[in-house]
Amino acid sequence: MKIGVLVSGRGSNLQALIDAYQSGKIKGSIALVISDNPQAYALERCKRHHVPYQVVLRKDFSSKRDFERRMIDLLKEREVELVVLAGFMRVLSAEFLNAFPMKVINIHPSLIPAFQGLQAQKQAVEYGAKISGCTVHFVSEELDNGPVIIQACVPLLPEDTEESLSERILKFEHKLLPQAVKWISEGRVKVKDRKVIVEEAIYGTLPVNPQLEDMFQI
Repeated sequence: MKIGVLVSGRGSNLQALIDAYQSGKIKGSIALVISDNPQAYALERCKRHHVPYQVVLRKDFSSKRDFERRMIDLLKEREVELVVLAGFMRVLSAEFLNAFPMKVINIHPSLIPAFQGLQAQKQAVEYGAKISGCTVHFVSEELDNGPVIIQACVPLLPEDTEESLSERILKFEHKLLPQAVKWISEGRVKVKDRKVIVEEAIYGTLPVNPQLEDMFQI
């Protein structure tokens, strides 16, 4: 399976995908990375690993529709079959999602539907939640509310800050996102209504416990 990755920032989840592909844990290729930020460190990762990339700036287009149409065209030209949002800081329209029906996934740093939108870790800390985590989900028109593919739980400690919680969650993001891409690329992910079924796989909400890390295949 050829995937396209949309990024806006440092690209640590992109790096996790690059590592998984280059080690042979996922079959296929990263056909294209698109960034809406010319200064994104993710682009340095692309250069280092010889991953094709394009910078597409919103300011260069008169409308959001034209901006997204350019991204769609680039992804289609590369025959991308799955679009992965890895720290892409823009909300995609229905037109973009319809161009890749149920083929756009996102990684979000909370157990959705809790703490949707920006600064999810800060929301969890300020709310006083006892458990947060991260979610890989299909993208829908409603922000951070598409069908859940896989989640990992991360407890909040009394001394946690937004930064410390983010760091612990990120370690699981780097496992969950490649795992979800692997399952999808193998044709093992089925969606019925809102329920995601992964055939012949252990999936769902994973506790934070080093002894359970072997549940991941990545």
